[in-house]
Amino acid sequence: MPVNPNHLDLLNDVIGRARSAGADAADAVFIDGVTLSTDVRNGAVERLERSQGSDVGLRVFVGRRSAIVSSADRSPRALTELAERAVAMARVVPEDPYAGLADAAELAAGFPELDLEDPDEPPAETLLADARSTEAAALAVPQVSLSDSAGANWTRSEVAMVASNGFSGAYAMTSRSLYASVIAGEGTGMENEYAYGTAVHAGDLEGPE
Repeated sequence: MPVNPNHLDLLNDVIGRARSAGADAADAVFIDGVTLSTDVRNGAVERLERSQGSDVGLRVFVGRRSAIVSSADRSPRALTELAERAVAMARVVPEDPYAGLADAAELAAGFPELDLEDPDEPPAETLLADARSTEAAALAVPQVSLSDSAGANWTRSEVAMVASNGFSGAYAMTSRSLYASVIAGEGTGMENEYAYGTAVHAGDLEGPE
């Protein structure tokens, strides 16, 4: 799934608002993410949750002074206030002789095609089955006596960045993960420990066993 081109348009708009507010230079980042999470205990579902959120971050430079602000509100009014607040903050902080953006000539001219994304969101049933399999594999380990919990998660993030020096870029990345938390031993000799695995692609994730 390609990155939404509207993210770059949004950031160009934010940079324009920052320059209009008095910034000499600026860069902005947009992060949009969705997560599907599952937890099971003794085979029963304890949590099944899908969450989504996004955030705009803006860094402005006024001379050698800089400030960073962020907001989840993307309305035109909120973005104007964001830019004005950032510039006002930058004007009152101490100068930093090293603050500033790279010269345009120093920017990378191209980027490799990295394989960072599985194309489809997995069904919740698939993650629940993975979580149950992980718990069963953990309980099959000798001396493990109880399950604390086991889970399977999927996330997808889009990251876009635009700067007033001409940089513009974006990428999307997914990850799949499994974990198990179990208790070994008996009585006062019981101990808790966990194992966790994650990979960009589901096919590269180590199996529960």
